[in-house]
Amino acid sequence: MKLKDLKESKQSLVSIVDDEACVRESLSSLIRSVGYKVEDFASAEKFLLEGKWDETTCLILDVRLLGMGGLELQRRLADMGREHPPIVFISGHATEKEQVLAAAAGAVAFLRKPFSDELLLNAVRDSVARSRAETAPVILFSFFGSQEALAPGSRPISATRQKG
Repeated sequence: MKLKDLKESKQSLVSIVDDEACVRESLSSLIRSVGYKVEDFASAEKFLLEGKWDETTCLILDVRLLGMGGLELQRRLADMGREHPPIVFISGHATEKEQVLAAAAGAVAFLRKPFSDELLLNAVRDSVARSRAETAPVILFSFFGSQEALAPGSRPISATRQKG
């Protein structure tokens, strides 16, 4: 990581929402190890109430949570009428429909558990860069994962959405 990148990362807040404590702890440790500030939350509701969603430069969000799910949180953030943080979805059990809905609503990436540290860090860096860009005409959704992680007969999904 270049010195400039390290300086920018120390000013960037990555928020993690996952209902599994071990996942939050593991991801927090990884993200902190490369210099980002991290806050983690056990639920979408807690993130809405206590999170610095307006300061978050990347939101790592599990699709399936107890209570409000990740897709619902994504929708609520969009409904607030402000630019919400770039979202990196993670899931071990998501359906293709959930992936499509996340992409259509502007998710930056969708990673299927288990995923490599490198894939997650690349998605976080991309999200932080997008968050910092003053003008971002297009949000690109990327599906990261192996073919084995996909449903039989399906293929990776790519979609773009104009920001308006």
